[in-house]
Amino acid sequence: MINSIPPVVPAGRMRDLPQPELPLPGGTRLRPWAPYDAPALVEACLDPDIRHWNRPSELDLPAAEERIARWHERWQAEKAATWAIAPAAGGPAVGLIGLADLDLSGGSGEILYWLLPAGRGTGVMVAATDRVTRWAFDELGLHRVRITHSVANPASCAVATKAGFPLEGTMRGALLHTDGWHDEHLHARLRTDSPV
Repeated sequence: MINSIPPVVPAGRMRDLPQPELPLPGGTRLRPWAPYDAPALVEACLDPDIRHWNRPSELDLPAAEERIARWHERWQAEKAATWAIAPAAGGPAVGLIGLADLDLSGGSGEILYWLLPAGRGTGVMVAATDRVTRWAFDELGLHRVRITHSVANPASCAVATKAGFPLEGTMRGALLHTDGWHDEHLHARLRTDSPV
C-alpha cells in the first residue's frame, strides 16, 4: 500500500538550513555549541540539579568536545537541533536548549533544556523555549512540539506553561531518575496555537 500522506517536513529541509543564531531579550542569544563551550558542558554534567532532572553522564573535556561535535552531526542527520544559551556579547554557554526526538515526516519534536546556576532566575528559559518553538514552526515546518518533565519539577512546569505549552496530562511512571520512577507531565504547543 502506498502512503498517501506526504511528510509534514520533507527530508533534507533541516539539513539544508544553516543552524541559525537566534536573539533573545536580556542580552542573550541562542547559537550553535562550539568547542570552547566544552568546560560549560563538563560543569553541567556535574551540577546536582541538572544531573537529577536530565540524567547526563559525567564528561571530561575531550568527551564534551566529542559530544558537541555529535550535536552538529545530529543537525546534518536531521535528528536533533541543540543550541547554547549564551551572552549576546560573547562568552561560554550558560545553558542548553534543544529540539530532539524529531519526527519530521510526522511533524513533531520535543524541547529539552537546562541552565547552569549563572543562567537561572533570569527568565531566559521561557524566552528560549518560545523562540525555538517559533523556529520549529515557522522555519522548519513542524506541526506539534512537546515538553515532558517530572511532576516533581515545578520549575520546568512553569517554563512550559509560561512559554505557551498547556498541560495535556500526566504519563505515569514514564522516566527513571536516580531516586526512582517519576510520573511526567506532558505539555504541547501546536503551530495553530496563538503565539505567546
